[in-house]
Parts: sequence; C-alpha cells; structure tokens
Amino acid sequence: MNVRRLIPTAALAAAVALAATALTACSGASAAGSGEDGKLDVTASFYPMQFLAERIGKDHVKVSTLTKPGVEPHDLEITPQQTARLGEADLVLYLKSLQPAVDKAVAQSPAENVVDAATLTKLEVHAASGHDHAEGEADHDHGHEAAGQDPHVWLDPVKYAEIAKGVGAALAKADPANAADYRKNTDDLVAELGKLDTEFKDGLQNTATRTFITTHSAFGYLSARYGLDQEGISGVDPESEPTPARMKELQAVAKKDNVTTVFFEALASDKTAKTLARDTGLKTDVLDPLEGISDTSQGADYFAIMRSNLKNLQKALGNK
Repeated sequence: MNVRRLIPTAALAAAVALAATALTACSGASAAGSGEDGKLDVTASFYPMQFLAERIGKDHVKVSTLTKPGVEPHDLEITPQQTARLGEADLVLYLKSLQPAVDKAVAQSPAENVVDAATLTKLEVHAASGHDHAEGEADHDHGHEAAGQDPHVWLDPVKYAEIAKGVGAALAKADPANAADYRKNTDDLVAELGKLDTEFKDGLQNTATRTFITTHSAFGYLSARYGLDQEGISGVDPESEPTPARMKELQAVAKKDNVTTVFFEALASDKTAKTLARDTGLKTDVLDPLEGISDTSQGADYFAIMRSNLKNLQKALGNK
C-alpha cells in the first residue's frame, strides 16, 4: 500500500509564493488583459488546468486549451503555429512531465508568464501497480516522467487544492486589478475541494476490499490519500499491451483480494480490461483519470466526474 507523505505548511506557502513571484512582470496592457474584450488570455495545456483557470478566473479570463475534448492528452501533437501562439497568451498554465509535446512547445515559445503546476505541490513516486517489481524488472512508465515522479496530482483533491492556490496567486499577479476576485474564487474552490475530499474519505472508509484493477495506473495519489491499492494492467500507458505474466498475476490478485471489477477509461481502449474481465469472470466499469473531457461528457465537470469515480469505486470495492 502506498504511504502518504505529508507536506509541511511552510513548504506549501513557499510554493504558492513562488508561483506569484515567478511570473515575469507584464506590460500595462497585458496586466489589464490583452484580449479584445479586455479579459486575461489564459492558455491551459489540458482539462485539469483549464478547469482551474475557468473556476478561479471566471468572467475575468478567456481560457483556451491545447488538448481538445476527445483527445488523449499523452498523444497530443502541437503545431509550430500553436507554439508561436503561446507567446501571445497573458498566462500559460501547464503541468510539466505529463505531455512531452507541451513541454517542448513551452520551452520553444516566447511565452513570458508560464506557471508549471508541478511546482505548486510536491510530486511523489508511485509504483505503477500495487505489486513490487522484481529485481531487474523494468518499471512501467509513460517514458517521460522525471525521476519516476507521478504527475497525476489532480486526482487527489487535497493536492489539487494546493495547485489551485498557486494558480489563484498567478492570476492575481498577472491581473492585479481583479486580484480580490481571484482570491475569493480560489477560496471557494478550495472549500469545495475540501468537501470532495471528505466525501471520498468517508465513502471509502469501510470497504470489503482495498484493491482495484485499472488499465491506466493514474490513481497513485488517490490510492495513497484514501488507503487503496491500485493494480495497473499495463502500467501508466493505457494503450500498451500487458505481458502474459502480468495477466496471470492479476488473475491471482483478483482472487486473493476479492476484486470484482476491472476499470477502464473513457478516452482509451477497453480491450485489455475486457480481456482480463472475461478471463477472470469480473465486471468492467469506468474510472476516469480526468486527463481530458470526452466528446460525450455533456457538461460534466471535474466534480461531477470525480463523484462518479467515487460511486464506481464504492460499488466495486463493496461494503463490509
């Protein structure tokens, strides 16, 4: 089981302060918003960053995203034109190490005001599955995670709240005329994330099993926060094929830990999940890593999808 590492309050405060001071001073026009309507022009790399900008910025910002609905974020490709347009944004918000194409574009763009959400909280190293790797066995990874750090911090409401505070500070720095509104919106969002954390904590406290199987090992932070064991079919890459040995191992895990369900996600193939479920007599269901919004989300936002995840986890893990 993963072990939660606590973040000192002083370290969090320093990270939030860093987000504000790291922004290069804007010109008067930029600080007031460079868009035609006077709004702050924010470019977000993918949905969790877009959601924060929209919820905290509200009517003061115009948010665009590099990852459109229905696109698997890890597979995103960025054109030279998109890279050039990053330099026109008043603020660029991304999470380094999650999307290699975005990392490269940000490094090559003339963008001045850039916030890396990975600096606003403490990243951790999570095994791609609940089992320990044998000596000499290669770790499953995206192939782009720095030093093995897991970038999926937004799936932990507590860590997502820490990032929200940093984003709020960055928006206030870029647009000081509306700083009071950004602070209020940040406080409201952090309170709502605190409520979500309580729902997960209470909802997953007494379950018949603590183990779940998923195609995409994106739930390390969520598992660590709420005392669960994540078993990934093929690591953190939802499209990769698991080895026969891994499939056999998961069959044993499912029997030993009374697993009932194999989870897949909305934006990736459910082939491996259905294969394992068929071989083990298990059910399948969706556990959404919220890396993007699907074309069929129909207005569902971060909170709605996270609560759907909680409901599906409760159903799969059962009650004591």
